[in-house]
Amino acid sequence: MTYTVNASILLTDLPIIDRPAAAKAAGFDAVEFWWPFQTAVPAQADIDAFVTAVSDAGVQLTGLNFFAGDMPGGDRGLVSWPERSGEFRDNISVVAEIGERLGCRGFNALYGNRVEGVDPATQDERARENLALAADAIASIGGTVLLEPVSGTEAYPLKTAKDALDVIAAVGKPNIKLLADFYHLAVNGDDVDAVIAAHAAHFGHIQIADAPGRGEPGSGDLPLARWIDDARAGGYDGPIGLEYKTTAQNPFAWLSDQAAARA
Repeated sequence: MTYTVNASILLTDLPIIDRPAAAKAAGFDAVEFWWPFQTAVPAQADIDAFVTAVSDAGVQLTGLNFFAGDMPGGDRGLVSWPERSGEFRDNISVVAEIGERLGCRGFNALYGNRVEGVDPATQDERARENLALAADAIASIGGTVLLEPVSGTEAYPLKTAKDALDVIAAVGKPNIKLLADFYHLAVNGDDVDAVIAAHAAHFGHIQIADAPGRGEPGSGDLPLARWIDDARAGGYDGPIGLEYKTTAQNPFAWLSDQAAARA
């Protein structure tokens, strides 16, 4: 199994630039990050420090989010936010630079919450424009823009795989694909088995956490191992993103437990 550690939600006791090395020390060869800076266009020195941290750790960056606003404050992306889409557009070239330097090819563009007082149709039109711009820019480095249904935020309009796939179809760019986060899909009530059966070969990425609680695999009751096996059988051949929360001293102990159970 090829796992990639989401080092924005895991290893959070360490500074961002120390987390790639910590993932490597834990036995992983790949990491992914939400946007690791406070602004859409950080200082070049900060970009260089991040790139160096990943390179020096000897891990592959498999995924990077576009700037999504103030995530702890409740923002969930700028793609559909008319007043802030300029920040998203300014961020595209920075994302492409990091992707090119680190060989990363998967880039998650969080759609954004509905904005009070703005016509949803206006937001959706802006989202299609911004996704097309991002897809064209990322295509120059062989990259894929990922679109993700998200749970836990009522104002975020993409709840199911169909919601995201409808947007992808409307934009019409071949390098925009579904990010299938099994946790978000399940919590939102989507039929994960049906989504896998219909779309696994075309997933841009998979992420996992268990439910309830968004904890490590085995902490809840989702059939994550079966879903992963089914997605593999259906044609998905990319890594599995570990994007869960845990209070365990060893955040990856479940892997040893899983291996022991199989043995």
